[in-house]
Amino acid sequence: MLVPKYIYLTKGKGEHKEKLASFELALRAAGIASQNLVHVSSIFPPDCQLINRQKGEAMLVPGQILFCVMARNETNEPHRLISSSIGLALPTDHKLHGYLSEHKGYGQTAKVSGDYAEDLAAEMLASTLGIDFDVDQSWDEKKQVFRMSGQIVKTSEITQTAMGPKDGKWVTAVSAAVMIMEWLEEGEAPK
Repeated sequence: MLVPKYIYLTKGKGEHKEKLASFELALRAAGIASQNLVHVSSIFPPDCQLINRQKGEAMLVPGQILFCVMARNETNEPHRLISSSIGLALPTDHKLHGYLSEHKGYGQTAKVSGDYAEDLAAEMLASTLGIDFDVDQSWDEKKQVFRMSGQIVKTSEITQTAMGPKDGKWVTAVSAAVMIMEWLEEGEAPK
């Protein structure tokens, strides 16, 4: 079975007259254009380590199959503000899984989009852990509830924004949680 041993967050944006080429340039800016990307759902595995982008990119090989949780947004509408965000929430107990969330926004600043994604990941983790909170509270109020519970150790986000070029070219914004795998034999525990 494949289990992510490391995860890192990355982002990028690209602009081009062709939609696909703008996506390719965004992946290049994010440092993941030379891999074969497989989009997966949003579980941060138990005992997985969150590492920085530089360390993660050093582990990549061109052409490899690379699993990631990705948020992607694009526009060719002049002056249209777009965003793509990945939220992260990790439990205090590293033997439990955490959550990643993906969000794409229109007209949202990096802060608004990032806070939304971070809030979503934290809510998913909190509901799994049985933490009581009011979904209608602001993100700052929920953060306090989560911290006081002692069950959520870290929340974070990464966001890429972009503005639609005035000349009608395409712009793509991507954010991703990139998973570096470890191969485990059946029944073997992660190291």
